Amino acid sequence: MDRATSAAALARPGHVWDVLVIGGGATGLGVALDAASRGYETLLVEQSDFAKATSSRSTKLVHGGVRYLEQGDLRLVTEALRERGRLLRNAPHLVVKRPFVVPTHGWWGRLYYGIGLKLYDRLAGELGFGRSVMLDREAVIERLPTVRREGLHGGVLYYDGQFDDARLAIALARTAAARGATLLNHARVTHLLHTPTEDGRRLFGVDVHDLESGYTRAQRARVVINATGIFADELRRMDDASAPPRMAASQGTHLVFDRDLLPSDTAMLVPKTSDGRVIFAVPWHDRVLVGTTDTPIDGPRLEPMALEAEVEFILEHVRRYFAPEVTRADVRSVFCGIRPLVRRHAGDTKKLSRTHEIIVSDTGLVSILGGKWTTYREMAQDTVDRAIEVGELDPRPCVTAELRLHGHADALDADAGHFAIYGSDHPAVLATCAERPAWNDRLHPRLPYRFGEVVWACRHEMARTVDDVLARRTRALVLDAEAAVEAAPPVAALMGELLGWDEARVEEEVEAFGAIADRYRAGTAFG
Repeated sequence: MDRATSAAALARPGHVWDVLVIGGGATGLGVALDAASRGYETLLVEQSDFAKATSSRSTKLVHGGVRYLEQGDLRLVTEALRERGRLLRNAPHLVVKRPFVVPTHGWWGRLYYGIGLKLYDRLAGELGFGRSVMLDREAVIERLPTVRREGLHGGVLYYDGQFDDARLAIALARTAAARGATLLNHARVTHLLHTPTEDGRRLFGVDVHDLESGYTRAQRARVVINATGIFADELRRMDDASAPPRMAASQGTHLVFDRDLLPSDTAMLVPKTSDGRVIFAVPWHDRVLVGTTDTPIDGPRLEPMALEAEVEFILEHVRRYFAPEVTRADVRSVFCGIRPLVRRHAGDTKKLSRTHEIIVSDTGLVSILGGKWTTYREMAQDTVDRAIEVGELDPRPCVTAELRLHGHADALDADAGHFAIYGSDHPAVLATCAERPAWNDRLHPRLPYRFGEVVWACRHEMARTVDDVLARRTRALVLDAEAAVEAAPPVAALMGELLGWDEARVEEEVEAFGAIADRYRAGTAFG
């Protein structure tokens, strides 16, 4: 992907796209890939960076949703389990199978969750990841050596999927680009325009402001798709000021610890917390993620901030279920995201479904609302099917169910380490690190990433800011916020060399990243 080439594609006077997608998260990227792979000329614009908001702040699970199984939403669980299997097949370098244990404190709990997870296995069918098994107390301790043992009766072992969300977003973007889509990050839609044509067909227009060049250019398309996730209502109101709100904002917070908290390849699921949610403790990139909360908030924002009560809630449950005594000082990073929940009725956000909904406005704006990472492909298929009707495009079948994503690799070198996320690009990334001796150095002693990966991200993955590199192309900010802040100055200097920044821009980038990182630091006074 080359940003200059993408920006130049927007400068063609009078050009009409088949499909124009607004939003570069999981849903928008999935829609762009689906449309481009069907042969439609496709443009995607994203106000910030790919997966900047919700799509890089998940619990890193590709799953059917045990919570939704308990709520009786079998249709959603079945769809998600089917898509989970497809994701493993289409992106095995980014999606892996992960064993989970549900610890129980009585025979009834083990029987209850054992029966439920057998149903989970059955719903997955031939795309299942493995059969669930009842465990006795000793087997649970073997799987979870740091689990608190007081009152522990046994547990249930089951299997689910895990992934790197921001890296999967980049794989989707690169696959879409390879299929002919034009993608531009750091480009904001400022106006929606409706223009008739001589043949009586309706054309949608949008003004796109390129934040990097400063230019604003009008783009026309047969159909425009609102795939802005948590910001969907804002765009719907830009189309129609009287559009009633449909999104319900709910914030989920995660804490990141060293692997000492859970020195195992098995994750833990706490099935019932005091607020009625589940909590996961998941090994990920040599750290352990623990979350998530469910806190209603007043609206969407690009950089949400964890609340003090959320941090303490998670710490309380870590102390309740793990033997090691943890304090705020043990937290390497705090991150939170906002779920794109569709409000179909009044009530607790924990009870709102993660199913998706497609709305077409009177002007023809197609909005895809709700959903979850695991079902992004099915959401995209449904959205493009509807967009074909609205835009009167020649019907063409969806091909993404079997489409291998960029970097697809069934087998990687056992010593690949964190480079495994690059899949088939792994040798080329290593070659980039070897171009200069300094590029093979690590960004920070507590981080696995090398300066050559910064070069790769700028050359091939449209990274334009220090935040792009340290939060999403690498996951430095999520793994260790303090280490990421310390790495920011040399990363900014290297990016300045690669992207032609002057000294003032380099300093601005370091300062801007520091302000973002403050929201991830465990010592910050949270809102």
